[in-house]
Amino acid sequence: MKKSILLPAFAAATVIAVAQNPIIQTKYTADPAPYVHGDTVYLYTTHDEDYAQNFEMYDWLLYTSTDMVNWTDHGAVASTKDFKWHSRDNGAWALQVIERDGKWFMYCPLHGHGIGVLVADSPYGPFKDPIGEPIVWQREHWDDIDPTVWIDDDGQAYMYWGNPNLYCAKLNRDMTSIDKSFGTNGVMKHETRPEDYQEGPWFYKRGKYYYLAYASTCCPEGISYGMSKSPLGPWKKQNAIMGRTPKTRGNHPGIIDYKGHSYVFGLNYDLFRRISDLHAERRSVGVAEIQYAKDGTIAEVPYFDEHHIQPLGVLDPYKRVEAETIAWSDGLKTRKDEKTGVYVTDINDGDFIKVANVDFGSQMGAKTFKAQVASMYRDGRIELRIDDLNGRVIGVCEVNCTGGHLKWVTRECHLTDTLSGVHDLYLIFRSSLKTEAFDFDWWTVTRG
Repeated sequence: MKKSILLPAFAAATVIAVAQNPIIQTKYTADPAPYVHGDTVYLYTTHDEDYAQNFEMYDWLLYTSTDMVNWTDHGAVASTKDFKWHSRDNGAWALQVIERDGKWFMYCPLHGHGIGVLVADSPYGPFKDPIGEPIVWQREHWDDIDPTVWIDDDGQAYMYWGNPNLYCAKLNRDMTSIDKSFGTNGVMKHETRPEDYQEGPWFYKRGKYYYLAYASTCCPEGISYGMSKSPLGPWKKQNAIMGRTPKTRGNHPGIIDYKGHSYVFGLNYDLFRRISDLHAERRSVGVAEIQYAKDGTIAEVPYFDEHHIQPLGVLDPYKRVEAETIAWSDGLKTRKDEKTGVYVTDINDGDFIKVANVDFGSQMGAKTFKAQVASMYRDGRIELRIDDLNGRVIGVCEVNCTGGHLKWVTRECHLTDTLSGVHDLYLIFRSSLKTEAFDFDWWTVTRG
């Protein structure tokens, strides 16, 4: 039987029922790169392997949300293998993705080999290498990491990057090459970067000001920022967005405006520290809401675990809901299959998924629950509770044997009463087996 990544479900119920950070619990994620497009937040992250002691990073992941509390896992959308000129598999470090003219551009550092770029027609990929070489590689050092890209109001795109030095380049309209007439062979080194600048720059414009957020002097790293009236600086250092704290070692900011709110994403080690007091490079992404003053400055916020993000919408359960759409979970993993896509796995007794702010409607509410599951065993079920991990049981869906692993079958159960209104829904997995009980692909409800 595998060990839960988090604490045993019911032993920690009073904590887990209200927790929101880290926002991803099924994998170790780091270096958040959020991007708002339409009504969706696309959150690209790096990925620390489950066994990592030092940096073991081979691919880049994607999560999406339309309410800031439920996040859907889309699995790996690119990896170091997409760069044929790169000789090492390990080294998929902090990225950023941005859309222009219907194309999605992913800027990827390949540690020791500069910064590459991938392009796709969709935020979900597939991403391809259009140039077959780094867009930037200063071979005399290993500073070329952590790219961040912003397109200014006049259409000029800029890329910042670097640890411990700070560099900038102008991107040509194609977004896959730099303007060689700018700086020294296309690169400008900032000799007067903010004094506590360490790494992980995040460059953007809001109103009349340009912002350069970054991970402050290591270690531990907080999140600081500078402001300027020019995209090239100089950068006037401001107070910290999030102060340095022994609760985390590293950090990496990502900042967005979404549906009238502003958020800072960062990284920590909180997920790993639920199972170990030792240090390992197994990180997790957190998020906090931030506020801007009239003069454009950002008020300092406390550490991620003190924040409760309010949902910016409701989830429709009458449409197919992917099992990997999760506000909080315990003990689970996700896996990606070429035919199935992403699904939830590593399901043991007591593991659970919380889905937040589920709107069952005001009339003719939900009466039947349906789930797409696969199992080679006869003992497994999904217990449905509302509003709390120990809340009212509204149904129990038996899984039983479906014919084997990835042999998907739809199971259903009647709900104990016609459910209406907005509730948090808990899907709690039950089994007497001492091994993984079943896999879970999607669920939905139907009206009475």
